[in-house]
Amino acid sequence: MKIIMLGPPGAGKGTQAQLLVDKFSIPQISTGDLLRAAIDEGSQLGKIAKECIDDGKLVSDEIIIELVKERISKPDCSNGYILDGFPRTVPQAEAMGGLDKIDRVLNIVVDMNVLMERLVSRRTCKSCNAVYNLVGKPPNTAGVCDLCGGVLFQRDDDREEVIQKRFNTYRNQTEPLIEYYSGKGILRNVETGASIEETFNSILVILG
Repeated sequence: MKIIMLGPPGAGKGTQAQLLVDKFSIPQISTGDLLRAAIDEGSQLGKIAKECIDDGKLVSDEIIIELVKERISKPDCSNGYILDGFPRTVPQAEAMGGLDKIDRVLNIVVDMNVLMERLVSRRTCKSCNAVYNLVGKPPNTAGVCDLCGGVLFQRDDDREEVIQKRFNTYRNQTEPLIEYYSGKGILRNVETGASIEETFNSILVILG
């Protein structure tokens, strides 16, 4: 089964993707991970990508698509895979259509106000990187990690002004994918439940 995960930042795409990995024994493919791996390996694509990043430029669609093409050709993808964070734009989706046939696109639907509250309430431990949420999963002692006693802090990308920029980027670049895949008849909306498990059960129903 070949699946694409869509949804705004903080919607829980990565969490649900990992549950699907465990359920169906297919790999989760993140373009961020692919880029880091290519750079660490020093491959030709990795060298080109590193030059772009070092120059402060966006890595081109051509490089991203070539990395995805290489990854989905590996044996562990023979029974399917989950694309998380790709495609991000309609041109990327069109290119992906030329590489392989996607079975289902799962669009996780979350109220943006709920997402904003969730993300700005997130705190991370400076020592062990454990993640807390002041609303849903607060530490036992304010500002202190339950696991190691480290100091909790708010990451820069969890600040409201940064999150709003990420939301705007999502609306402008990625939301058009909803219409694109709807037109192909393979998109299904996933209404988030009260828990991670409820949302996952909804996905399993959609996947049949």
